[in-house]
Amino acid sequence: MNEKSESSEGAKAAEPASQAREQDAIYQNGRIVGRAVDPELDLEAREIRFAEICGSDHLLIPEECEFQKYRIAVQKIAFATKLDKRPGREGRTLGGCTAEILGYREQ
Repeated sequence: MNEKSESSEGAKAAEPASQAREQDAIYQNGRIVGRAVDPELDLEAREIRFAEICGSDHLLIPEECEFQKYRIAVQKIAFATKLDKRPGREGRTLGGCTAEILGYREQ
């Protein structure tokens, strides 16, 4: 999933319209709430599977979020931990996640 995606004019005030979105970031309400690890896009099943979502303390699971050009909702999580001691891993790590693709972000 190497497509570039930029925020639109209708973006939240917390995100300037000229700012490019980070490709591994998951956003809610215009702010980064997690980092995707090894995303796998399955358009036929209308889902994205993530090996992990790191730094997800502020990710509200039942609520819609955005990843690259997609609007998604995390539906399944195999495990969650706050005890991840690997370098660069802070906060909650969600493993084996599946997110339903709800549609596309407004560009």
